[in-house]
Amino acid sequence: MRFLRKSLIGLFLMAATLALLTYAVMMVRGAIENNGDDQRRGGGGRERIFAVNAVPFELGQHIPVLRVFGEVQSQRSLDIRPAIGGTVTELHPNFQNGGSVLEGDVLLRIDPSNAQTALALVQADMADAEADLREAMRALDLAKDEISAAQEQAALRQKALARQQDLVTRGVGTAASVEAAELAASTARQSVLARRQALQAAEARLDQARARVMRVKISLAEAERNLRDTVVRATFSGLLANVTVLQGGTVTNNEKIGQLVDPLALEVAFRVSTSQHRRLLDDAGKLRAAEVSVTLDLLGAEMNSSGQITREAAVVGEGLTGRLLFASLASSKGLRPGDFVTVNITEPALNWVARLPATAV
Repeated sequence: MRFLRKSLIGLFLMAATLALLTYAVMMVRGAIENNGDDQRRGGGGRERIFAVNAVPFELGQHIPVLRVFGEVQSQRSLDIRPAIGGTVTELHPNFQNGGSVLEGDVLLRIDPSNAQTALALVQADMADAEADLREAMRALDLAKDEISAAQEQAALRQKALARQQDLVTRGVGTAASVEAAELAASTARQSVLARRQALQAAEARLDQARARVMRVKISLAEAERNLRDTVVRATFSGLLANVTVLQGGTVTNNEKIGQLVDPLALEVAFRVSTSQHRRLLDDAGKLRAAEVSVTLDLLGAEMNSSGQITREAAVVGEGLTGRLLFASLASSKGLRPGDFVTVNITEPALNWVARLPATAV
């Protein structure tokens, strides 16, 4: 029994010795590997090494380039919205997405029946108003003639009154004749007043007729404009986009049925930080017309164009920072509105006044 117990203890001590020996070997091996990797004992993060390209820092003039990202957009873009509603009776053959149209081309025609009916009614009203105006003018002329005749009659009655008064003064006439002459003169003057009132009424009627003619002329111009608006024409040459109408369809007034875009008048809009914007200002605080180069990356193939900064946005915009700038493009070959491009801005030249030796890390 004692022999068995001593044998087990010996085996246990031998296993513990082998385990400690194995652990020691592993520790020594790990220390050797850590020393070879130039790391601290016990492991740890490896030191990061950065490689940079160093060039001589020489005295001279250097032109820095600022790189940002922007979006191509058209300087001339017009939403096609008919001024009146109706049924589309005719469409341009190229009235489709990507279709090309020229300035003055008829894009679509809307059924003009309602507009023609309204124009005919207004023309009838115009004829009636002009006839009323002519009648008012004739009535005014008659009123003027009547007041002239009344004034002549009043003058004659006044002369008759003066003659009767002269006869009474010489003892030939009678008081009754004088009273009759005075009554006749008074009646003549009253007639003149009545004719003046008629003249004022004729003048007021003439003014009303003229005002009516003016109102009908305005209605006539509106009806003619509505008739013209049944034809939608292209205001400039370009390409069509976002077309949403077909021949025979019904449109409402001011409904967006497409967009006309000039593919040749393109510009790029890009945003820079406030510090970058400050570097693009001159001594007077105005934005420089800096040169820009635009690059569109097409999966390894690049499409390049040049331009010049033209203006900046008046406001920053809610929730935005920096400054929004716009640059016109000298060539728009291959570019389309909505393309996201890389913009390289040539900043003002900087003069360096130091020279450092070249170093490399």
